Amino acid sequence: MKKLLTVAVLATLLVGLAPIPVHAGGAVNAALALGAFAVLSPFLVLGALAQPFYAPYYAPPPPVYTAPTYASAPAYPVGASAPAPRSPAVQREVVYAQGRHVLLGDGVTSAYQWVWVPNPPAGTPPAPPSR
Repeated sequence: MKKLLTVAVLATLLVGLAPIPVHAGGAVNAALALGAFAVLSPFLVLGALAQPFYAPYYAPPPPVYTAPTYASAPAYPVGASAPAPRSPAVQREVVYAQGRHVLLGDGVTSAYQWVWVPNPPAGTPPAPPSR
C-alpha cells in the first residue's frame, strides 16, 4: 500500500511538471489544471507522509502442551478426612490487680466478647494470734 501511494504521488508530480502544449483555447484549461495541482500537491505529499507504518505481524507459534501430571493420592485412608487446621493460640485472659478481662466466644460460631471479672473482696483480715 505504501509503495502504491508513493508511485501515485511521483506520477502526479511528473505529470504536473510535464510541459503542456498550449493551443488557442486550451491555455485557460492548462492554467486551471496547473493551479489545482499547485494547491493540492502539498496535501497529497503530507497525506502520504502522515500514514503510519505498520510492521508486518507474524503470529507467535502456538504453545505446546504436555500431558498433565497429577499429584499422588493423599496419605489418609479412603473415607477419612484430613485433620482440621489448628487455630492460632489466642490470649484469653488479661490480668490486672483489681480483676481480669476474659475473652469469650470463638469468633466463628459466636462472636468474641471481652468480659470484666473483678477480684473477690479481700474480706476481713485474720485475727492476730492470741498470747
